[in-house]
Amino acid sequence: MNLFKSFQMAISNIWARKVRSLLTMLGIIIGVVAVIVIVGLGNGLEKYMVDSFKSMGTDLLTVNVVGRGSARTVSTEEMYELVDDYPEYLTSVSPQVPLGGKVKIGNEALSYTSVTGTGEDFMIMKKFSLESGRYIRYVDIDRRNNVAVVGAYINNEWFRGEALGKTLRINGQLFEIIGVLNAETDEIEEGGGDDAIYIPYSVAAKSAGVRNISSYVFGIANEDLVKESKQIIDDKLYDVFGDQDAYRIISLTELLSMMSSMVDIMITILAAIAGISLVVGGIGIMNIMLVSVSERTREIGIRKALGAKRHHILQQFVIEAATTSAIGGLIGIGLGYALSDLASKIIVVALEEEIVVAASTSAALGAFAISAFIGILFGYLPARKAARLNPIDALRYE
Repeated sequence: MNLFKSFQMAISNIWARKVRSLLTMLGIIIGVVAVIVIVGLGNGLEKYMVDSFKSMGTDLLTVNVVGRGSARTVSTEEMYELVDDYPEYLTSVSPQVPLGGKVKIGNEALSYTSVTGTGEDFMIMKKFSLESGRYIRYVDIDRRNNVAVVGAYINNEWFRGEALGKTLRINGQLFEIIGVLNAETDEIEEGGGDDAIYIPYSVAAKSAGVRNISSYVFGIANEDLVKESKQIIDDKLYDVFGDQDAYRIISLTELLSMMSSMVDIMITILAAIAGISLVVGGIGIMNIMLVSVSERTREIGIRKALGAKRHHILQQFVIEAATTSAIGGLIGIGLGYALSDLASKIIVVALEEEIVVAASTSAALGAFAISAFIGILFGYLPARKAARLNPIDALRYE
């Protein structure tokens, strides 16, 4: 008997016992669906993290100088010199000076607005874009001009879209609005990224009474040069302080890599746990095939009496088990893709985040291959039992 004929017989036997066959496949179906959805969720989370980190700047290095409690310091001029000395690695630098205090527009106080002193390259480094006006320039920093660039929330909520040229007060000082930024996100809200004011870092440092600026953002030429760029800054700061505990250099690229690795490990573990149901499904197939051998003992005896060899009987039952498992795998793949799409919509509605459960073709093919292999593996024992039946005893079986 050739393989095609064995496959036809397997399909006929499965179809003749539709309900039982479907219940037999259930473990395989659930396992395949679980693997596809879990791996898809992992892919979606990883993409979401990558997009989120890129929006914050994976081509940036953040430096925080905490010092050693001594007179040793690093100046703003030295940080700018690093960019001039290593243009192939570092493209720009901007000091950052968070400024607390009160922000007032007219007689109204803004409770959640952030105020940050920055350099002239900060907007480009953070990939902000202007709706109108201009950003802070070197002349503003050098002359300590009281100028400000405001976010979309302030422009829309407090100035009705016409903030350019207007004024506001920060800690009692009057600032002229010279630029308005485009919205960073679709949802502009109080306290969000668009509820922000940027002023020259020299003005912020003077207002805050800061003598030595401790926070900087460096732009790097290429994300592939993060390690080398970080080492350049590290060497400079170590020469100044002689202690790596005196500063922190934070790379979002490295953080993203670590988080991606953690997500991959978590998804692998969850997928392995989901794969246990495939083994359970295989046990179910073996159980049903053993029952099938008992039910078809007389049929096996007749086939042997007509000249069927052991390997023919073995082949028939192994193919039937593999076919049952493979069909379950195909059904699982279809349901897995459908549930992945449904899960994406549920996440958007429930969490209001664009996390797409991206079903992986490789995961689907892998789950299908494993399901077929399990069918063969767990179908072999019943098939072997059927092949070893004595034809005379089988014909006498009632």
